[in-house]
Amino acid sequence: MALKGTLKDFGIADILQLIGQQQKTGVLTLTRKDDSVAVSFKDGNIVRAETTHRNRKELIGSMLVAAQLVSEQQLEFALETQKRTLQRLGDVLVSQGVITEQKFKHMVQLQTSETLFRLFGWKSGTYEFEQKDVETDATLVPLRAESVLMEGFRRVDEWPVVRKKITSLQMSFERLKELPPEELKKDDFDAALDDAFGEPREEKKAVNKGEFQSVGDNERTAYKLIVQGRTVERIIELSQLGEFETAKALCNLVNLEYARSVAPVGKGGADFDSDKAPSAFLGVVGRIAVTMVVVGALLFLVTRIDFGAINLGTGNVTRFTDPAVKRVASQQQRSRLSAAIEVYRMEQGALPVALSELVAAGLLDEDDLRFPWRDPYFYRRGEDGSYLLLPPLR
Repeated sequence: MALKGTLKDFGIADILQLIGQQQKTGVLTLTRKDDSVAVSFKDGNIVRAETTHRNRKELIGSMLVAAQLVSEQQLEFALETQKRTLQRLGDVLVSQGVITEQKFKHMVQLQTSETLFRLFGWKSGTYEFEQKDVETDATLVPLRAESVLMEGFRRVDEWPVVRKKITSLQMSFERLKELPPEELKKDDFDAALDDAFGEPREEKKAVNKGEFQSVGDNERTAYKLIVQGRTVERIIELSQLGEFETAKALCNLVNLEYARSVAPVGKGGADFDSDKAPSAFLGVVGRIAVTMVVVGALLFLVTRIDFGAINLGTGNVTRFTDPAVKRVASQQQRSRLSAAIEVYRMEQGALPVALSELVAAGLLDEDDLRFPWRDPYFYRRGEDGSYLLLPPLR
C-alpha cells in the first residue's frame, strides 16, 4: 500500500483510520520542520511511537528522573550497565530493584501516548507509510487505531476549555479548601439507604457537577502536588498522568474552587505547544486582526462554492467544488448524525449496527448518510457502548 503525501491533503485521523481498517504492518513516518515521529503498526494496531528528534526531556530516563521514580545517580549507573550488557534500560532498572516492572511499563505507555496525541495538533507536514516487518515491544500494550482516534478527537475538543483556565506551563496554584473525602464503595442496598436518609442531593453536587466539574482520581493526584511556587510543568512531570490529563484535572480543581491559579512572574520558560490550542491574542488590535482573518476566510469560501450544484429542494446539498467547504459541512453533518444515533439509542436501547438503521427508523434520509461526500460515513459500534463516526476515506 503506497501512502505518501501532506497532512493538508490527508489528515492524521484519515491516515490512522486507513491503516487500522486495512490492518497493515509497517512504519508511518510524519515530518514537520525539524520534528519527525515514527509510528509502528502491527496488523493495524500501534505498537510503538517515537520522536526521532526527541529532546532530552522526552527520553524515558529523563521522564523517570523528573517523576522522581529514579535518581540521577541510579539512572547513570543503569545506563553504564546497559552499555556493558546491551540490555534494555527497563530490564536493567527492574533487575537492580530501582523500579517495578509495572511502573516502568506505565511510563513507557505514557511516553508513547504523549507522542501520539501530540500529532493531532499538527496542521502541516508530510507523511509516508512503508510496509515492512516491525519489532514489538513487550513493554508496550498495542493500541487500537480506533481507540487512539476517539481519544485524540476528545482531547482536541476539550483542549480549548482547559486552556481557558490553564493558560501557561509556568503558572502555579494555591489550595483554597480541602477535597471531600473519597466515598467508600457501597452495595446497592447501602446506596439506597444513603439516598433515603443521607445528606441532601444538593450537598453532593459539589463533588460531582458533570464534565470538567468533578473530583476524580486525577484531580486528587493533581491536588496533592499543588505546592506554593510549583509550576504546571512540574506538576505534569510528577503526576505521571500526561500533559492533557494533568491540565484538565487542574482545570476541574479551579472550576470547583478547590484551588486558585497564580499567574507566572515574568516571562520565559516552556509553554504549551501552540498547535494543541491556539494562543490568545492580547489587546484590541489582536482581536481586530483575528476578526478580519475570519471574515476574509469566510468570504473566500463563499466565492468557492458552486451554487449551481446546490439542491434547494427537499434534499440536502450533495456537491461542493471546494474541499474546505466539504470539511466544514461534514463537521455539521456529523453532529446531526451523532444526534440521530443518540435518539436511536434512547428509543431502541442500543446503538445501531449500521447507519442505514437510522434511515429505517425514520430519523434520517438516505442522502444524510453521505452528505456532503459521495461515499458514506465510516461508522463502527463498540462493545462498551461507544461508537466511531468519521468522514469517508478520500
